[in-house]
Amino acid sequence: PPRILTLEEPVLHLDHCIAFAVHGNPAPTLHWLHNGQVLRETEIIRMEFYQQGEVSEGCLLFNKPTHYNNGNYTIVATNQLGSANQTIKGHFLEKPFPGRIFSLSLEFLGSWKTPKFVCLDSKAFSFQVSIAVGLAAFACVLLVVLFIMINKYGRRSKFGMKG
Repeated sequence: PPRILTLEEPVLHLDHCIAFAVHGNPAPTLHWLHNGQVLRETEIIRMEFYQQGEVSEGCLLFNKPTHYNNGNYTIVATNQLGSANQTIKGHFLEKPFPGRIFSLSLEFLGSWKTPKFVCLDSKAFSFQVSIAVGLAAFACVLLVVLFIMINKYGRRSKFGMKG
């Protein structure tokens, strides 16, 4: 029956690779599971291996994996005499923005402005939004009052001069 000789954590070469070696006679068929579900090969994920006698060696290759590819990977080797499986945890990227709201603020470094992401919880974010809306409303009211005053008092020319 098949026996899994090695199963290694993902390593970055040209692509990320989960290396494996499987022994079996007759040669086992290999397939992979991702978090318990059958893993389909795509342009991003593919398996390459070669058979040398009774040993199959190869890699499960990932082309630019993301946080969606994190999880448990199980290799399943099956032939007429039985099957074997082994699982390894694959971690490629952290999940971006985990359950938080992000706001773009500007941090001043000397004379350069550098964008910096600041993590805010929802209460602080809603408070900042209400402050911004209040300031914008105040500015609009001030501009309307100034416009009315300029139209009302600005039409009279002093000293009889026409402007």
